[in-house]
Amino acid sequence: MEYKSRNIKEIGASIQFTRFSAGEVEEIHAMLHVEARGEIFETQLERIQKAEAELKDMAEVKGARPVFKRYFLSDATNQVPLIQQEDTCTISYIQQPPLDGSKIAIWLYLQKGTEVSQMNGSTVVTHNGYQHIWTMGLLDTSCDTSYMQSWNTLLAYINTLKLFNATLEANCIRTWFFVRDVDTQYGGLVKSRRECFMEQGLTPETHYIASTGIGGTPANPKALVQLGSYAMTGFQPQQQRYLYALTHLNRTIEYGVTFERGTLMQYGDRNHIYISGTASINNKGEVVHVGNIEKQTYRMWENVEALLNEGGMSYDDVMQIVVYLRDLADYDLVKRLFDQKFPNMPLVITLAPVCRPTWLIEMECVAVQKTDNSQFRNF
Repeated sequence: MEYKSRNIKEIGASIQFTRFSAGEVEEIHAMLHVEARGEIFETQLERIQKAEAELKDMAEVKGARPVFKRYFLSDATNQVPLIQQEDTCTISYIQQPPLDGSKIAIWLYLQKGTEVSQMNGSTVVTHNGYQHIWTMGLLDTSCDTSYMQSWNTLLAYINTLKLFNATLEANCIRTWFFVRDVDTQYGGLVKSRRECFMEQGLTPETHYIASTGIGGTPANPKALVQLGSYAMTGFQPQQQRYLYALTHLNRTIEYGVTFERGTLMQYGDRNHIYISGTASINNKGEVVHVGNIEKQTYRMWENVEALLNEGGMSYDDVMQIVVYLRDLADYDLVKRLFDQKFPNMPLVITLAPVCRPTWLIEMECVAVQKTDNSQFRNF
């Protein structure tokens, strides 16, 4: 794993990225930030786009194709129309303000050595018999409850998967659910997802899907829920394993929600771990250290580490981190803690309330590790 950072003083922007290479395919995760200079959004957008262009022109990144991009925005409804629509990869626009005072941050995932194309609004990565399907920005505004919007959005995604001869149960690896006013609207999502999953064969006896369900405001003012997802075809069922860390966490179904804590995907040349949104919780499903942001941060780290360890990895294998905070006043403390523990890590800290009011912080991450496993095809 290679960690790189660049501070571009002349445009007031910074880049942090990780680069991993094994077999024929190289993966890059980057976080781009701009300094808060008290100017209008379009000026910050121009500066972060210059930083993105500089990233893509760096020797380590040159030739890599974008697979997925997420814009973290301070006012999505007004800002998204100002962003030139791109067709190079699937894009997620969500109002989760970066807490460094800026109006915009970007998470960008790129690859070298694969064939990257667009189909039906998804990015499709094809290599070595696998199809990786990244689909972002799904939502429904035909009804006015989070329950029905979630149901219709999931049905639309199921129909998208059918175009690839894929199903939610067999092929979906990772989801993100962004919920407007999560304190009041999350319950509708939870109920809808549980019922839809049951119809699709996702049950406590089978499995669920690694996921983050978090506060986030879609650009469309009528949308209460927005879905992003990663699915895959061409793999054997035994290549996928679910992570539980039962010494630290409990099964989510025990408190009525339906996602896996983490998912390990195994290939001949590497393993991937997708860690779901993880907070300060114990193995009875109880919030730990209510009201104490510092202690919640430490417990959250401990929980994520237990999941990584169960998958044979550690924090040394993590490629990027997204941090969600309920209270912007906690930013300085949390930023200092993360800078001390992960000084070179591509990360973003956003304002995004967690699904329980007493959870002050949550994080998710992606990890990768080189392997030599002849049982499976390379990535």
